[in-house]
Amino acid sequence: MKAVVRWMTTVLAALTMSMAAASGSLAEDIEGSKDHPLVGRYDGSTIVYFKYAKFDEATLLQAPHDYGTLLEKNATDDRSGSEWLKAQGSVTEIRYQLPEDRSALEVIRNFEAALEGENFTIVFSCADKACLTGSMRDLYLLGEQLDPGNGISTAYADHARYLLAKLDRPEGTVYASIITGEDQQNRVAFVRVVETKAMEGDKIQVVKAVEMQATIEKGNSVNLYGIQFDFDKDTVRPDSKPTLDEIAELLVDKADLHLRIVGHTDNKGAADYNLSLSQRRAASVVAALVTGYGIDAARLTSEGAGMTRPLTSNDTEEGRAENRRVELVAQ
Repeated sequence: MKAVVRWMTTVLAALTMSMAAASGSLAEDIEGSKDHPLVGRYDGSTIVYFKYAKFDEATLLQAPHDYGTLLEKNATDDRSGSEWLKAQGSVTEIRYQLPEDRSALEVIRNFEAALEGENFTIVFSCADKACLTGSMRDLYLLGEQLDPGNGISTAYADHARYLLAKLDRPEGTVYASIITGEDQQNRVAFVRVVETKAMEGDKIQVVKAVEMQATIEKGNSVNLYGIQFDFDKDTVRPDSKPTLDEIAELLVDKADLHLRIVGHTDNKGAADYNLSLSQRRAASVVAALVTGYGIDAARLTSEGAGMTRPLTSNDTEEGRAENRRVELVAQ
C-alpha cells in the first residue's frame, strides 16, 4: 500500500510540473525565457531570470559546503574543493519567483518527484543548515554561493532546500541542480541544468608561422586559440598539434628568437587557482615544444597571467572564450 501511495504521489507531482511547464505561469515571464524541458516549473511560478549558453562550464554542489574555510582563506569564490562537481556543456540557468503561499520544502519535493519521474537519480540533497558544514551556517551564505546573481540577499535566509540530480543518456550526462528558498517576503527557486558534451571543434583558424613572425616583427604579441587543454587541467590536447607545429616552424626559421609563453584564463573560479592553472598550462606548452620538436629550452620561458589581463569583458561566453588564450611574447 505504501508503495502505491508513493507511486501516486510521484505521478501527481510530475503531472503538476509538466502541466505548468506546458501552460506557463499566471504572471508574465521575462522575454526570451523558457522552462527546461527535462525539469519544468512549479505551478504558478514566474521566470525572473534566464540565461543559456551553448557551451560553458558550471560547478555544482555535491556535498555540504564549508563557507567558513573559504572565508578564512579569503577565497569565497573558490569552487575547487571536493564538494564541487565541475561539468561542461550547454548550461541553462533559470530563477523562478514562486507563489507566496508555497514553502521551499513543498517546491523542492515536487521538483524531486518530477525529476525521478524523468529517470533522474538524486546525487545529493540537503535541507537548511545541513547544507553547510563548519562554523558558518547562515543560510543566506548558501544562496550567495549557489545563486550568486540573485539580488535579494535574504531570499534563502529562513529556509533553503537543495538537490543535485543526474540523468545518464547516450548523448551525454545531464546534471540538474535546484535550490529553493524563502524569507518573510520571498519564495524563489534557482534551476541550473548542464547537458554535458564536448565543445564544437574546428572553430579556430590556425595562425601560420609567417603570420606570427609578421606580428612579432611589428612589436606585438601573438594571441593563440588553437592550443587546447583538458577541462580544468594543464594537459595539452592532441588537437593542439597544428598550432604547435606553426610555433615550432617559427622558432626553427628564426633561430635567434626567444619566446615567453603566457597562459591566460577567464574569470571563472578563484583568482589564485586560475593563476596557478595558467602557469602550469604555459609550462606544458614549453615542455611540448622542447620534447616534441627539439626546441632549445633556453629559448623559452613560461608565465601565467590567470584572469588579470582580459582582452574583453568576461560577462558573456564569447568574451570568456576570447580571454582564454596562449600568448607568445618575443624576448
